[in-house]
Formats: sequence, C-alpha cells, structure tokens
Amino acid sequence: MEKKAAGNILMHKYEVGRVLGQGTFAKVYHGRNLKTGQSVAIKTIDKEKILRVGMIDQTKREISVMRLVRHPNVVQLYEVMASKTKIYFVIEYVKGGELFDKILKGGKLKEDVARKYFQQLVSAIDFCHSRGVYHRDLKPENLLLDENENLKISDFGLSALWDSRRQDGLLHTTCGTPAYVAPEVIHKKGYDGAKADIWSCGVILFVLLAGYLPFQDSNIMEMYKKIRKGEFKCPNWFKPEVRKLLSKILDPNAHSRITVAKIMENSWFTKGFKPVESHLETPKQDRVPSFGDINEAFRHGTSSCDDEESSEERHSMKPTCLNAFDIISLSAGFNLSPLFEKDTDQKSESRFTTTKSASTIVSKLEERAETDRFKVMKKDGGMVKLEGSKSGRKGHLAIDAEIFEVTPSLFFVEVKKTAGDTLEYQEFCNQELRPCLKDILWIPQPQGGPQQQPQPPLPV
Repeated sequence: MEKKAAGNILMHKYEVGRVLGQGTFAKVYHGRNLKTGQSVAIKTIDKEKILRVGMIDQTKREISVMRLVRHPNVVQLYEVMASKTKIYFVIEYVKGGELFDKILKGGKLKEDVARKYFQQLVSAIDFCHSRGVYHRDLKPENLLLDENENLKISDFGLSALWDSRRQDGLLHTTCGTPAYVAPEVIHKKGYDGAKADIWSCGVILFVLLAGYLPFQDSNIMEMYKKIRKGEFKCPNWFKPEVRKLLSKILDPNAHSRITVAKIMENSWFTKGFKPVESHLETPKQDRVPSFGDINEAFRHGTSSCDDEESSEERHSMKPTCLNAFDIISLSAGFNLSPLFEKDTDQKSESRFTTTKSASTIVSKLEERAETDRFKVMKKDGGMVKLEGSKSGRKGHLAIDAEIFEVTPSLFFVEVKKTAGDTLEYQEFCNQELRPCLKDILWIPQPQGGPQQQPQPPLPV
C-alpha cells in the first residue's frame, strides 16, 4: 500500500494489518485507528484498474450510497481517502464472517434465528429504500455477521439511486445474482428497484429456513422459467404462516407482490421484533448525493496532456462488459457451449474466447486487415469493422468483430458477416482469421484434463 511509513501506517491515521480478502480490483486489510484504537477494514482500490474497465462511476456511486445509508444493520463507511494511484475505503470491521458460510457449514437455521436475521435484513432494506437506495444484489454472501450475531448488509457495488430511474420511473440495468434475482429483472423491460429487493429478501428467507435455494435447476433456462412462474415448493417443516408469507414475497407479479411495509406488519415477522432506530444519523451534507469531494479523490495524480490522451485512448478501446444475463442471451437456447464452439463453418458468425487484452485482439485483427484484401473502416469502443478491398460475388465482404469483457482476464469476441457472400466469409475465417488468431485463442479443457490456463468464473 502507498503512503505507509515504518510500521505499516496509512496516511498517519491507520495501522494496517493482515489481508482480510482480495478481489479483482481491490484488497481488504484489517486496520486500526491510531487515535481511537478502533478496528476497521480498509478496502484498497487500484485506480488504474477501475479506470481501464470503466468502473469509475460505479465506484463513485458506491461511495455516495454508503454515505446515505447509515443504519445499524448496514456496514458503515467511515472515511474515503486517496493517493496518486489508490482509493481507500475505511469501513466498519465486521468480524463474524458471511451469513453464507454459516449456512454452508451448519445447513438450515432454527426458525427464531432465521426470523431475527430476516427482521434485521428487512428493517435495513426499508431504511435504504427510504433514502432512495436499491441494493440489487442481496444474497447471503453479501450479509455479514458481527460479534453479537447481528446482520450487516454489505457490498453496494451494484446499487442504484432513486434518480437513476428512466422517464418510465423504472430501473433498466440487468444485474444481480441469477438465483436471487426477480423475474421482472430478467425480462429486461424495466423494474421497480424496491420490489426487486423484496423478491431477493424472500429467496434469502427461504434459504435460511430450508438450507437450499427455492429456484434451482442444472439447466439455467429451466431455472429462469421457474423464477418467472414463481414455481417453488416449501419443505414439510415450513409452518403455514411462513408458507403464506413466502407466497406473497415470491409473487412473480411485481405489482401484486407484498411491500416492505406489509411484511413488517405480518404476524410471523413481528414475533419478537425489536425495531432499531437509525442512531447513526446521516450527516446533513450527505443526505443528497454529492460527487464533489469524490471527484477530487479520483483526480489525484492527473498530470500532463499526454496522460489524458493515453487515458482517453484506453477508454476508446474499452470493450463492452458482460454479466451472466448477457452471456445467457448471447448463447442459443441458454446453452453456453456456443461461446466455445469450434464448428462454425456453416454460419455467418463466429465466436471465440481469449485471455489476451482488448488492445491485443484489435492489433491481431488489424494485422490481418493490413493485407491487400481488407481495410479497417471503423474502430469504435470494442468494435472493429473490416471491409474487403475487392468486390466479390455479392459485393464487398464486410465483417464486424465485437469484443466483450466477461471478466477482467477473459474476453469473448463475436465475428459477424454484415455484407457479402457467406462462402467467402467462411473461407476467410478458416483460411485467414483462425491461423492469425491461433496463438491468442483460449480453449477450456474438459474437467480433470490438463489446463494451460485457469478457467475464470463467469460474473454474476
């Protein structure tokens, strides 16, 4: 980490200790406030990495959201600091671990314990919604437990603010974790963020009481069919009042789905419920999201015009990012095998995966285009357009190659014929494109077989 003196001191404020966790763009360290002795978690984000993948706005939004939602059952953001190359989130240290791990190790929970966690979850989500914040990725992995077994909602990286809605009053970004996502989110026709969060809370309640998911199938298309229909079966140990409540929460019709207010009036929910006051009052200046000081943190280290141009150039080459929903919609019949198919000879499109960077992929395509046969007509974002210099049987052959980011270390490229003869296109793919790309192709190996490179997980 930067700006640490002897003894691992960060910015003269925090003593930095062991690594608590690590992700693609950040590391989380245990820390101690030098003035108060309080334990904290310090999330360290690499600016260059998030700039490269276009996550600056998402990070800014996460900061603003965490400032707005100061509640006993939400992980608190204490401070945001920045150096030339890093951003530091100083957040509440929750040492009990993930609720997911508790279920994984011990299975289903006792009803009273599950009810307590559900009460705290719904209470916190009610508060978030009152501040115009929708989490959009609620799941046991994002629910932490403190030393007193109290629940804390974490990870607002996919959250949305009230003013993110379009003119129809709905949110339109498809995100979240497939098994916990509401049916209207899958439909991609717009959704109410509050109703989508309520659905996820219902899935979590089912998992707490059953120890497994209500909607699961080895075929993801079948799983989504069940979600769209609200088709699930409660185990025989679920009490009638729990079954009735779940049927109201996991209602596939968002308009008739129960509201948070009605859940909090439900007789099963209110048993032993102790409402908590948000004693962590939101500071007046933070009640309306403001990016002023946040932008300042991201401006650290900006220097010459050359740096700005290189940054702009990198941005122009930024590929489209894919989440699990996009991958599924690109795959015929909800079958992921087309992403890795070898036999595309009879098609006017081809797909391949690679672990090389977007700029390397583009260079390879340009290398092929520099022959007498093709020229680059347009290069924009993650798209490269090639056009044949000579007219064929059906005019000039035109090809689009679009680059998608599956994870920061895995890219998916879709090559399509947009004009010209299909046979000429197939000859080009087999005789010119494949030989040119052979050294950057990534082919997943069968399970248990030799693997030259690790297989990165699909994003969710």
